[in-house]
Amino acid sequence: MSLARGRVPLTAGLSAVVVATLLVGCGSPEKGSADVAGPSKASAPASEIPVDVADPAHAVEPPGEFGGAQYGDDLLLVSNKSIPDDVLKQITGVKVRGKVGVAAYEQLSVGQFSVENKLFNIAAVDPAGYRRFTGQKSAEFQEQWDRIAGGEVAVAQRLQKELPVDGKGYLAVGKQSIHLGAYSPGGVGTVDAVVNEKWGEELGLPEDNAILINTGITSPQAVRKVIEKKFGVKTFSITALDIVAQAGIDLDTFQNVIPVGAFSDAVGVFRYRPIGGGRIAPDASWVRSHIVTEQVPILGSVTCNKFMMPQLKAALGEVQRSGLGDKIHPGEYAGCYYPRFIAGSTSLSNHSFGLALDLNVPGNQRGTVGQMDRQVVAIFKRWGFAWGGDWAFTDPMHFELARIVNPG
Repeated sequence: MSLARGRVPLTAGLSAVVVATLLVGCGSPEKGSADVAGPSKASAPASEIPVDVADPAHAVEPPGEFGGAQYGDDLLLVSNKSIPDDVLKQITGVKVRGKVGVAAYEQLSVGQFSVENKLFNIAAVDPAGYRRFTGQKSAEFQEQWDRIAGGEVAVAQRLQKELPVDGKGYLAVGKQSIHLGAYSPGGVGTVDAVVNEKWGEELGLPEDNAILINTGITSPQAVRKVIEKKFGVKTFSITALDIVAQAGIDLDTFQNVIPVGAFSDAVGVFRYRPIGGGRIAPDASWVRSHIVTEQVPILGSVTCNKFMMPQLKAALGEVQRSGLGDKIHPGEYAGCYYPRFIAGSTSLSNHSFGLALDLNVPGNQRGTVGQMDRQVVAIFKRWGFAWGGDWAFTDPMHFELARIVNPG
């Protein structure tokens, strides 16, 4: 199909099958690979990037029309840092009982960002290579990949109501705002949002810290066992995506959280294992280095992330000095650090990192305007906290760290 260049307005191009805003473009044919089907990394000359893309500063060469093989998304390996070439070679050369274990692979950069107290996975990819692993409907959705190449973000269609965009169609990702280009009709199991590699650099994602693997006719579980035996179970988080598709979670692996945003230093690299019942077990060394119990004004003893403590003390101290101490009820404080998934989901909240707290719970239930004193809210905002009462689905008891503020 011949595609003309040009922007389609945000409100145009909607269909009952795929809800999306689209950039239509054309580019060079997809580049192949020999032996193991791995990533194709090509930096485009500026002359090959269309001048009418949404975000020229973050645009890459458009991938061209789809062609070639498609692969299943069997395993996703994620490290907390870039994977060295020699390690990549060992992983992609894995054999199971003498047979090839990795039929195809793609390198990508993976991290997480927080929106309204929920963590989402974002991947920076080469559109031409990554699309081969996303299922037929998604792989052939040409406009999606042109939009990603043009500097926009694609979000999984299942999250259309969960990831809010502003009035101009931008999604907040950490400190950045990225224009929403498409809602994807398919994709890789645990990936919620996709951008190109230039945006990956801007967001500070570790370059090529993840490998997406298709195991062909070999069992994904058998391949995972060989990799874990060779490198240790804590070197990578290795998620079996078929298990995620069926059960929503893979209980048999450690997971890495590599945050994007203002408080990435307060989280660092967070490793945890799901342990059932909605609970998680964070790496003990992370807990020792990040979680502390201290005395704060009004509330008394609290257990939170040590990086948030100075701002929390400053905010509560100002509330107290302003004569508003009685507006916060210590007996209705519901905690700060509790390592578990959000109820009814497999998503982490900022409580898992000790970076959020719930105040005056009985009168500030989810979905209500709440009774939180607005002067108290304003003080917390000045000290770098976001308030759940501002969200699309309100949570007025909830305050979470949004930016680092030095009390001085």
